[in-house]
Amino acid sequence: MFIEQFKHIYFRLPIPARLILTILFVMFLFGWIIHLVEPKQFPTFFDGIWWAIVTGSTVGYGDYVPLSTAGRIIGILLILSGGGVITFYIAMFSAFTVKHEQDLSEGRVEYHGKNHIIFVGWNERTKQLIDLTLQHNKKTDIILIDQSLSRISYQHIPIHFIHGDATDDSILEKANITEASRVVITADISKDEKKTDHYTILTSVAVRGNNKDVPIIVEILSTNQIENALRAGANTIIRPNDFMSSLLYHELFKTKSKPFETILQLLASNQFHHFVLPENLENMPFISVLNEVKKNNYLLIGIIRGDNWKLNPPADFILEKKDILVTIESW
Repeated sequence: MFIEQFKHIYFRLPIPARLILTILFVMFLFGWIIHLVEPKQFPTFFDGIWWAIVTGSTVGYGDYVPLSTAGRIIGILLILSGGGVITFYIAMFSAFTVKHEQDLSEGRVEYHGKNHIIFVGWNERTKQLIDLTLQHNKKTDIILIDQSLSRISYQHIPIHFIHGDATDDSILEKANITEASRVVITADISKDEKKTDHYTILTSVAVRGNNKDVPIIVEILSTNQIENALRAGANTIIRPNDFMSSLLYHELFKTKSKPFETILQLLASNQFHHFVLPENLENMPFISVLNEVKKNNYLLIGIIRGDNWKLNPPADFILEKKDILVTIESW
C-alpha cells in the first residue's frame, strides 16, 4: 500500500523534482552500502554519502577511496549508475531552462505575481504606454495579453507576455487577473471600428466577470459604444478619435499664432478620459464637479449626455445621473 502511494506521488512530480529525488536516493544508498562494506575507510554514514556524491559526479577528490575488491566494485557501479543519473539531470536541467525561456517568449507561461498591470492588445500605443509605465513605475510588473503576436523577447521588452484571446477565462487566469491592480484594453485602429469596439466590450465583460473590483481602462473608437463599455464594467473610457479630430480641425484652420500652437502641444501631451458621473456628484453644478475631479488631477472640459456633447457648459449647469465626464489627465 505504501509503495503504491509513493509511486502515485512520485510520478506526479515534475521531471526535475523526480531526478533530484532519484539522485538523492542513489547517493544515500551507495553511501550507506560503502559504509557497511568498509567501515574503517568510511567511519560514518556521512563520509559514505560524501564519497558517493564526489564519485558519482566524477569530481573525485580522492580523500575517501575504497580499498577492498567489494568496495571498488561498488565504486564502479556507482560511476555507471550515479554518474549517468547526474549527467542526465544536468542535461535535463539545461533543456528545462531553455524550454522555459522559449515558453516565456512565446507566451505560454502563467504569471503568479500580484498588483500587476494587464495590457490587452499590442500596437504602437501599447508600446508607448509600456515605456511610460516602466519609466515612472519601474517596480510594477506588466502583463501583455495578445493573440496576434507569436513571441516577445523578454530581454528587449521586460514584460510578461501571454499569447491568447483576452475574452477567454483561461487566458485571463494565466495573467492572474484576480490579483491585478488594473487592466488597460487598447483598440486596434487597423481593423473595423465596430468589430474592434465589440471585442473591447467583450473583453471588459470577461475581465469584470473574473475580477469585480479591478479598474478597467478601455479605448473606444465609436461614440455610440461608450455606454455599452460602461455597462460592460469599464471604469474609464478613452476616445482617441475625438482628440485627434479636434487637433486636425485646428491644424486645418490654424493661424500662424505661436501661442495657439503651444496650446496644441500642451494638449497633445495629455489624454482624453471618459468616465461616468459618480453618484456623489449627481445633481451638482458643473463648477462644483470640476473642482472635485481636479483633486484627482483631472481637468473637466465637458460632458456627454446621450448622444450630445456639451463642452465647457455654464458654471451653474446641473449634471445628471448617467452623464459621462470628459476630462484631460495631466502627468
